[in-house]
Amino acid sequence: MTDCDLLERIAARHAELDELEGQLVRQLEEVRADRDELAVVVRVLTRMREQLAQESAVAAQESAQAGGQAVLLVPHRGPGVEENALPGEYQRILAAVRAAGGPVMTRQVGEALGLGTGIRGRLEPLRRKLSKLAGRGWLRRLPDGRFAARP
Repeated sequence: MTDCDLLERIAARHAELDELEGQLVRQLEEVRADRDELAVVVRVLTRMREQLAQESAVAAQESAQAGGQAVLLVPHRGPGVEENALPGEYQRILAAVRAAGGPVMTRQVGEALGLGTGIRGRLEPLRRKLSKLAGRGWLRRLPDGRFAARP
């Protein structure tokens, strides 16, 4: 075997290894991209689990058991039912709507209550509470999505 043949074999093997290295680099990039995607999925699922837990806790707080019967913590508005029968947070929401002096959007109520309205999803629990107050007769929900105090 001559030096020339030997150098050709070395060069060919070097080219094979370069090709293999390129394939491995591409595979490594794909693996890293998949890992990054999985990390995002885990973060989203964690947030969703936390949000569902909060919603379940809120739902559990909105009714209670008394004498084996479910009792609404946010009662329907009616004769003899005073505003102070509402839980404190609902009283504050109702006061913020009344203080506005006219129909308000959820964001306006959130700002009046000092909530972080710039954070996405922060207003959804408030919107549910406003809707609950409207459904129980404490507020009016207008067709455009705004809420107004009942006289």
